[in-house]
Amino acid sequence: MIPLLAEALNPNPAGPTGVLWLVQKLVGPDAFERWGGTLTLVGSLGILLLLVVPIVATLFPLFAIWLERKVSAHMQSRLGPMEVGWHGWLQTLADGIKLLGKEDIIPAGADKPLFILGPIITLAGVFVMLAVMPMGPHLIPADLNLGLFFLAAAGSIEVIGVMMAGWASNNKWSLFGTMRLATQLVSYEVPLGISFVTVTAMAGSLSMQEIVRQQHGWIWNWFIFRNPVMPLVFIIYFTASLAETKRAPFDLPEAESELVAGFHTEYSGMRFSIFFLAEYVAMYVVAAIAAVIFLGGWHTGIGPFDAWIQGASGGWGGEDPSLAMAVIANLVGMHVVFAKAWVLIFVQMWLRWTLPRIRLDQVMDLCLKFLLPASVVFFMVTIGWELLPFESWTSDIPFIKDHLQWRLPRFAVFLVYSCLVGYWFFWFKRTFQDPFKRSVKEKPWVISGVSTT
Repeated sequence: MIPLLAEALNPNPAGPTGVLWLVQKLVGPDAFERWGGTLTLVGSLGILLLLVVPIVATLFPLFAIWLERKVSAHMQSRLGPMEVGWHGWLQTLADGIKLLGKEDIIPAGADKPLFILGPIITLAGVFVMLAVMPMGPHLIPADLNLGLFFLAAAGSIEVIGVMMAGWASNNKWSLFGTMRLATQLVSYEVPLGISFVTVTAMAGSLSMQEIVRQQHGWIWNWFIFRNPVMPLVFIIYFTASLAETKRAPFDLPEAESELVAGFHTEYSGMRFSIFFLAEYVAMYVVAAIAAVIFLGGWHTGIGPFDAWIQGASGGWGGEDPSLAMAVIANLVGMHVVFAKAWVLIFVQMWLRWTLPRIRLDQVMDLCLKFLLPASVVFFMVTIGWELLPFESWTSDIPFIKDHLQWRLPRFAVFLVYSCLVGYWFFWFKRTFQDPFKRSVKEKPWVISGVSTT
């Protein structure tokens, strides 16, 4: 993000000045040729928006924490925060002010430089991922050709920061939490990465904006409905993302009943709150990634409305729009991405207050015995699906060509793949079943050599 901010705040002789940079990003790269001097009237808002966006991203966790408190309370037949502000919406702000007044303690035996850098690197690793997140047809800080690869690489920075914090604390509980985190994140990054590769195989590109463009039109054009196994790939990604963000039931690195507070046991005051800030921003990041690569991004799933967004923003051969319409189209796209991400964030909160924390061996079994082989199989299925010539099979049949088009052969292959995937699932579950459970089922009268009769 630092190079992007430097580009925005410093004049560029070969392009627009710094104050107009954000407006150009908002309304398209050729905006200055289309509207010329008009942008100079509104370009001064660029610096203001560059200041507002980071502030909004920083205040997002305040609302998310309040929302999780209310969601958990209503799930448990409680009211949650009610005293500070309307329905307690200022409670998190009050807690933040309280943390500002807490003493900043660094243990005497801690590695001070690493102890200080740990929360900073953790937060930076989360925020840098927002640089390639598309929010509209032209609303993206950096449309990299390797955007999805950048996300996978930047997601590993947070792990480094957390490991630094746990190791530098010189505390056995922090060290235990760090080792749990390293084991968990390194394992779940594999099915998470395979999910990214599966999407890349369908899109033929690593650019986040190009992935969104290929999902335009009606809702069935979204990648989650592209083939029979993509809903399962989405579930694998979402499960792995819960483990990556240390959310329940994968919150073993900070299990309060076992490790006091895990890797941040020795942190207090604002350093402690930075870890909370990073966790909730990471919740939004993984939810926004899912919305972009599986759920159509800034597309609504309503064909005519998405066509209007494209035309109003001047994208994909549309007519040159007015400045106001281009801004409105991009803002609509941004709100669509936010809405999809918030639905997934609610699901994350829902799961936290529904499922119990699982053991470490269960965490590893789920990844290595189920998610990893399943993601590989689904990747191969997706490759085969993309190589099948559906259109050529129906081009000579008038009724199918005029009415059903490619739907009939895709539906037939859908049934075949569904049967194969179902058979594989039950075979895999039986083959890798826990040996103790299998022995009990086969010989229920003998458990560990002791007769039960």
